[in-house]
Amino acid sequence: MSAQAQHQYPLNCPTGRWTMFSTILATSMAFIDGSVLNVILPSLQKDLAASGVDLFWVLNSYLLMLAALIIVGGSLGDKLGRVKVFKFGILVFTIGSALCGFSQDITQLIVFRTIQGVGGAFMIPGSLSIISAVFSREEKGKAIGTWSAATTIVTICGPVLGGALADVGLWRLIFYINVPLGILSMMALHFKVPESREPGASSVDWKGATALVLSLAFLTFGFLEMPEWGYDHPGVTLSLILGTIFLLVFVIIEKKVKEPMVPLDMFRDKTFSGVNLLSFFLYAGMGAVMLFLSLNIIQIQGYSQLQAGLTFLPFSLIMLVAARKMGELTGKYGARRFLIIGPTITGIGMAWFSFIGMTDGPSEYWTTYFPPFLTFAVGIAITVVPLTTAVMACVDDSKSGIASGINNSVTRISGTFMNAILGAIAVLIFGNYVIEALEAVSASDLMKAEVMGEASKLGEASAPENYNDEWSKKINSIFDWGFLEIYKMVCWISASLAFLSAAIAYFMVEGKKV
Repeated sequence: MSAQAQHQYPLNCPTGRWTMFSTILATSMAFIDGSVLNVILPSLQKDLAASGVDLFWVLNSYLLMLAALIIVGGSLGDKLGRVKVFKFGILVFTIGSALCGFSQDITQLIVFRTIQGVGGAFMIPGSLSIISAVFSREEKGKAIGTWSAATTIVTICGPVLGGALADVGLWRLIFYINVPLGILSMMALHFKVPESREPGASSVDWKGATALVLSLAFLTFGFLEMPEWGYDHPGVTLSLILGTIFLLVFVIIEKKVKEPMVPLDMFRDKTFSGVNLLSFFLYAGMGAVMLFLSLNIIQIQGYSQLQAGLTFLPFSLIMLVAARKMGELTGKYGARRFLIIGPTITGIGMAWFSFIGMTDGPSEYWTTYFPPFLTFAVGIAITVVPLTTAVMACVDDSKSGIASGINNSVTRISGTFMNAILGAIAVLIFGNYVIEALEAVSASDLMKAEVMGEASKLGEASAPENYNDEWSKKINSIFDWGFLEIYKMVCWISASLAFLSAAIAYFMVEGKKV
């Protein structure tokens, strides 16, 4: 195959089918981990004796490396070869997944999640970049829609399988699943998918890459440590200052270098800037509400992890049905109207979740959580494909990898930012609620100290074992209602961010066809 793909492959030819198969299979590894992890967190927390802060780091150690390296991964794919860099990312991600499965304590799991993050940074931008390089512009919208639909099919049983395995103590198998998926996708890529790279690329902007990685790493680390260290801690302040300095250095380098890692003129396109802003706010809210929703229905509402996984089926099924059709509609009508309607409906679903208090468990699912879940799912289904298509349509195909890398980086950084901010707020509000409730029931100072020692576990917190039944019920009720307070706050913050995303689409995304 030539080094430069020539856009001559239709979806239904062998090369087109193998391209879709390999990119879907590889991307599904990251999707499975993302959709399953929230469901298995309670089981993981119990088995590895993890605190609430530890749980945030299981999520954020992955996000730290992903946010720091994903733009570099997309740019290197464009310059060195998209298939080559994609395969490297899959290999590292697969190794990291196997190590996560072997983890014996929470520290090991956090460390091995960083390896997954490195692999994900070189893998995630590659799928859409390869699709853009292989297929014609006329078929690109349909290809992206097919990719979205098929990855949904592959991951549709993820939360269900994860919940079932977690309920019987086999949550580690979720990480091992990635090993055969990784091997199959690498073999298909190696033998069946044509290599492509940016024409005329002669050098890699290593100085820019180094400055960008250091900037994103310091900024991400600073945000992640805010909940535990505090906003005014010297380590947090220094990390954020260094991140800002390296970001300024990166901008200076990109303005001077002949072949920049991130061509800054990409952001002169109002639609490109708009869809990335939209992505930042929408995915920040979506990640937050999905995490706290999962913890709420398992730890507070009494769902088993299998039942919690089943609650995500309507979401997955709607995505499956809508994805390919949304690709066709986006190609016909453009992305703008869908990027206004979708986030608006999503925000309504997020706000709706906040009105659900304590329930009688799964028996009330259809009258409590199902309607807002359905609304939320419809909104996301309307949004995802037009958003992805709009990002890729703003740049020429030679910059598809970096465009995908930037957008993926934005969504991951937004998740990190929200985890940091909401993590700090959640711990503060939960602690204040518990203290006030203990004072209201005239708890002793010793009891306050013992109960607050449990409060760091958030939704997993429970009354000390030596308490009698009366006090155990009181304390556990305080913990449950305290968690519901922060859960409702997260729902409203997330809904506000979704509505803001719709406003950004209205003012910044052009109505052109893609």
